[in-house]
Amino acid sequence: MASTRSRRWLPRSMASRLYLIIFAGLMLAQGLSLALLFYERYESATAMMFNTVEHDVGTSVAILDRLPAQERANWLGRLQRDNYHYILGPGQAGSPVISDRTREVIRLIEKEVGPDFHVHADTISVKPALYQVHFTLHDGSLLTLVVMPRIMPVAHWLPFVLAVQILLLLMCTWLAVRLATLPLTKLAQAAESMTPTADGPRMSEEGPTEVVQAAVAFNTMQERVARHLKERLHILASISHDLQTPITRMRLRAEVLEEGEERQKILDSLREMEHLVREGVAYARSAHGGAETPVRMDVKSFLESLVFDYQDVGRPVSFSSCINGVAMVRQQALRRVVCNLIDNAIKYGGAAEVGAWRNEQNALCIEVSDRGPGIPEDELEQVLQPFYRLEASRNRDTGGAGLGLAIAAQLMLSIGGNLKLANREGGGLMATVILP
Repeated sequence: MASTRSRRWLPRSMASRLYLIIFAGLMLAQGLSLALLFYERYESATAMMFNTVEHDVGTSVAILDRLPAQERANWLGRLQRDNYHYILGPGQAGSPVISDRTREVIRLIEKEVGPDFHVHADTISVKPALYQVHFTLHDGSLLTLVVMPRIMPVAHWLPFVLAVQILLLLMCTWLAVRLATLPLTKLAQAAESMTPTADGPRMSEEGPTEVVQAAVAFNTMQERVARHLKERLHILASISHDLQTPITRMRLRAEVLEEGEERQKILDSLREMEHLVREGVAYARSAHGGAETPVRMDVKSFLESLVFDYQDVGRPVSFSSCINGVAMVRQQALRRVVCNLIDNAIKYGGAAEVGAWRNEQNALCIEVSDRGPGIPEDELEQVLQPFYRLEASRNRDTGGAGLGLAIAAQLMLSIGGNLKLANREGGGLMATVILP
């Protein structure tokens, strides 16, 4: 639980996580480099100042000592530097020096000017650093050196350069993450569009070694799955086809029997077997619906022809809504799917309503609904499996073999579409065919 909570702040996509990690790492490295650069700059500037200040101070103190007292104030501006300046007099009251580096500088200044000037120092403040060095000139006048150690000012173009560096980091990070995650995106898209037949989209086997290996493995897996499914469906189709001959022979023999209850039971059982065999063959063939060539089709005209065909033979089928326009579809496969759904709606709901619309992704959706008993929510997915029947509504007495919805779902999968079932408000079932 704690591990799950700790990951809630992370982005959901792998690309976003990689982008965040790489960019954060680069920014930390950039910040550390910048901090070290400023620290080294400060240390170098301070060391340079301390290495030269004693000579400069020695010269300046000697000049002021030799000048007449009334002329010394005119020279203070000339002897001023960025990090220190002179004042005539005792300066401010301070505390003892605590910095080892400051003590070393004072020692070097005292050595440079000599003991005659009675050099001593005190600290005015620690942050910012500010201390004083006091001298007593030969005429008894007091001279104070005010030292303010500070780093050299930053160049005005440096922020612009830093902004350009951050922009380059963003671009390089985006490019690196895109190149790293693009093969995964393509793999996910190929997996989503994978069909039960061998004619599904193949991944490009080009690029880095790892990407090529993944593409080859995926293409090989798709071929093996398609081959395995083809073998199973071929076995099912062969068995179903071969059973038709002995069933027909048995039906012919049963028909020559004398009229009676047993003869009728035998014929009923043979009709159920023939129906099951035909459904088995239809299910085996449904996996190859994607082999049909797509054609441009007027949606409204297509559905009207289906509905009118049912109405012409007295079947309770009606329009609920329809859209105008054309779509690229595999017409025969789609006709079979919609007819299966209409037959199911009539069989278990008494009547069928047909409509068409487009969803938010502009995909064509064909809806077949009824007012039958519906399907329990926990079995909406299971009824799409072959030979699965609901005991309460679909059984042998209604003639159902458990393959009608399975054939429709298999056909939709083979042509790249999808079939979804949902219960209607007020009762009944709503089957939606979603076409790409």
